[in-house]
Amino acid sequence: MKYGKIPDELREAELPLVDFSLPADHADTPSGLASGLTAGGARSLEVRAGGTMWTIRPWRGSVYPEKATQKTWPVHYGRAFGTIEFNATHYRIHPPERMAEWADMMPDDFRFCAKFPAIITHYRRFNDCAGPTDDFIAGLDALGTKRGPSFIQLPPHFGPGQSGKLLAYLEQWPRAFPVAVEFRHPGWFAPSSEDSPRVEEVWSAMRSLGVGSVISDTAMRRDAVHMRMTAPFLLLRFGGYTGHPSDRTRLEAWCSRLKDWRASGLRSVDLLVHQPDSLGTPDTCRMFAELVQEHLGITLRAPAPVLF
Repeated sequence: MKYGKIPDELREAELPLVDFSLPADHADTPSGLASGLTAGGARSLEVRAGGTMWTIRPWRGSVYPEKATQKTWPVHYGRAFGTIEFNATHYRIHPPERMAEWADMMPDDFRFCAKFPAIITHYRRFNDCAGPTDDFIAGLDALGTKRGPSFIQLPPHFGPGQSGKLLAYLEQWPRAFPVAVEFRHPGWFAPSSEDSPRVEEVWSAMRSLGVGSVISDTAMRRDAVHMRMTAPFLLLRFGGYTGHPSDRTRLEAWCSRLKDWRASGLRSVDLLVHQPDSLGTPDTCRMFAELVQEHLGITLRAPAPVLF
């Protein structure tokens, strides 16, 4: 995740200066989570962890068997992780047949969190998108029960002044396909007085429509850790620093917050791990699984440790 990442040459100096503490919940979060409550209280919580791709050659001999051919890597990925930030759909709208093939390779409890096609979000910017949207939905539908929440990653320069396009698109999006929005422009988190009504209109509409809000926990954009939940599911994009103790501290803080949110109605969490070159992703997911077991009593799939 380049978004908010400390440049490699500055990491040693800058990383210790980052305040990774989680902000307090936004005032809207209780109402955003409340739809996950039943008459008897909160439903059971599903927690999954995974990376951003399965084409990681250095995982051979650890996550993947040493001699596994590349065409089998999705199978081994699914055995090791519970979810994936499916970036393949951002660059190309894949036909339903291909999406179904990928789904068939995964365990029953695996979930794909597909990123919206760039043709919709970045190139057409929600204008004249009926055709690409229908094609994308057909692919999502082909994932069947392995379809997790998809997410709209807004371009960095897509600010509150363009809120009308986003609202119109979200209002037409079929409710049967859970979706979340990742905001990047700073104006969504600290709007000017002029933009504030537009921003609040979008956040309010997201709660009404059941649209989720992606939280990106990344070093140089702490405003994106907005803690403003609009639906009872969370896509948490975690930008880590392999081997640095802050990763564990941050994940522990998240487990504490997830425990509170579970009581308020949170139903599912997908931790989508970004580590440099994905090399530390297996260790991060394993660490998260251990902490989730300790703090929430939930078992989730993660890569087994490599024994030498």
